[in-house]
Amino acid sequence: MLPVQENMEILGNSTSKFPTFLLTGIPGLEFACAWVSIPFCCLYATALCGNSMILFVIITQQRLHEPMCYFLSMLAAADLGLTVSTMSTTLGILWFDASEISLDMCIIQMFFLHGFTFTESGVLLAMAFDRYVAICDPLRYTTILTDYRIIQMGLLMVIRTVVLIVPLLLLLKPLSFCGGNVLSHSYCYHPDVIKLACSDTRANSICGLIDLILTTGVDTPFIVLSYILIIHSVLSISSPQERHKVFSTCVSHIGAVSIFYIPMINLSFVHRYGQSAPKVVHSMMADMYLLFPPVLNPIIYSVKTKQIRKAMLSLLMK
Repeated sequence: MLPVQENMEILGNSTSKFPTFLLTGIPGLEFACAWVSIPFCCLYATALCGNSMILFVIITQQRLHEPMCYFLSMLAAADLGLTVSTMSTTLGILWFDASEISLDMCIIQMFFLHGFTFTESGVLLAMAFDRYVAICDPLRYTTILTDYRIIQMGLLMVIRTVVLIVPLLLLLKPLSFCGGNVLSHSYCYHPDVIKLACSDTRANSICGLIDLILTTGVDTPFIVLSYILIIHSVLSISSPQERHKVFSTCVSHIGAVSIFYIPMINLSFVHRYGQSAPKVVHSMMADMYLLFPPVLNPIIYSVKTKQIRKAMLSLLMK
């Protein structure tokens, strides 16, 4: 394979509607790719095993067939999708120096990467609604969150994802690309790709902004509103011990929301305002954004949720 510098020169001398992009591993650590791959392999293995175990115990154990666990299984499925969507390119770079990727493969990867990200945002909103109903209207919990309604919510998340993501990616096809075509991450990320286009990208930027508003921009305020109502309800409980017991049921979800949105916000700020930041900062922020939620969510829920913890321990003991 040609060295990266030679590949950049070749790509830099052409303008094409069928470009080849160069993915980036960890800048400055190219000489130690084999060693760098070890923690990445551990993180990917943890994410795959943890989320697969959560899915398995929820599917196989009848006593876990309740709304909260259904939403948790959706979260685990989204995390598995996020993990698999980037694993091949990241490990391909670290193990085989396979940094080249075509536009079509890039679009396919972005469909799953951004699609599962949109889905996970929707699942976190559904889980916030679950906690709101359980704490603020517990007597109607089983009548509001029926199996049929949970299926409807899941289908709505999938439909929203497809409707938003397909136009966003189709708008990439007419673009022409020139220059080095070197991406900042070990995977294709929409804002990163459109920055490399020579042609007008206003439609792409507007579509990306609309997608952001209709996903994170809608989900985040409703999650915050849910917790404002939950806190109001919890504070009305006279017993401090009871208040603590009730609010502790939300700790896992608050952790999941934090590890999903904080890296996403940080990566967005780095892309928009951190042009002068070292490339390694862009790379590490991007890896944190996609690896932290799939790795940490199973740990958080297995530690803080008694039913899940008991089910997973039982599975491991067998």
